Amino acid sequence: MASAREVRIRIRSVKNIAQVTRALQAVSASKVRKAVDALMHTRPYAEKAWQVLTHIANQPGKENLHPLLVSRPEVNNVLVIMLSGDRGLAGAYNTNIVRFTMERFINYPVPVNYITVGRKGRDMLIRRRVNILAEFSDLPAAPSFADVSPIGRIAVDEFLDGRMDEVHLVYTDFVNMVRQIPTIKKLLPLEVQIGDGRVQEYGEAERGLAAAYIYEPSGRQILDEIIPRFTALQVYQAVLESLASEHAARMVAMQNATDSATELAGILQLEYNKARQQTITNEILDIVGGAEALVGT
Repeated sequence: MASAREVRIRIRSVKNIAQVTRALQAVSASKVRKAVDALMHTRPYAEKAWQVLTHIANQPGKENLHPLLVSRPEVNNVLVIMLSGDRGLAGAYNTNIVRFTMERFINYPVPVNYITVGRKGRDMLIRRRVNILAEFSDLPAAPSFADVSPIGRIAVDEFLDGRMDEVHLVYTDFVNMVRQIPTIKKLLPLEVQIGDGRVQEYGEAERGLAAAYIYEPSGRQILDEIIPRFTALQVYQAVLESLASEHAARMVAMQNATDSATELAGILQLEYNKARQQTITNEILDIVGGAEALVGT
């Protein structure tokens, strides 16, 4: 059994750790609220952009409207944008998104290139010796659209130049504070279909689209402007989803760590009381034994 002094030192260390994890839990709780608010603020623009896009793309001759809407007859190269965190202490958040990506693309029939957002995911992919085309890290705590738009521009340029035939986006979808789901979305070529998951996500934009409208400027000019922006907007929303998921995962992990530290401190306190009681008992026995020896003498 450890001495009372050693147990007392361990109790002090565990309580200090509990204070740190409790502080991190409070910080993450504040950040996740801000991240969710930012996510909600992008929905009106995304809904209206998707409504205009679906209407134009469902007009006659949509196959020739824009190159980003055209599927390649043969897929030779694939680009994957993977979103992770820059810091740890978030439970299995970073590990789950990397494992999900690897399970999906490790045995892909064509070469796969990666754009990583987040230092943790980048480091894990480097250890797996995959081809990383670009990496983004140390994004602001509250990233703006301008901070994230270069990621979408790279994806669009790679697709339009013919170096990549498909672009996939892998991120963690924020459901609630205790549930975050790794998600994969086909980013390019942009598939505008009735009943597509993105239409349901951004609202019932497909209703009432049978009427024909005359757009000024032309529909092609509108698509040239809105499709690259909408592609970057999807990346931006995925970043916000991932940030909210990361903060929520960190908050839950720190709460569990705080609870575990508090429980461990209680167990160590009982061990300390037993060690202290044993020490007192030994001292009493020594005194009694000494007294009996003096009486015998």
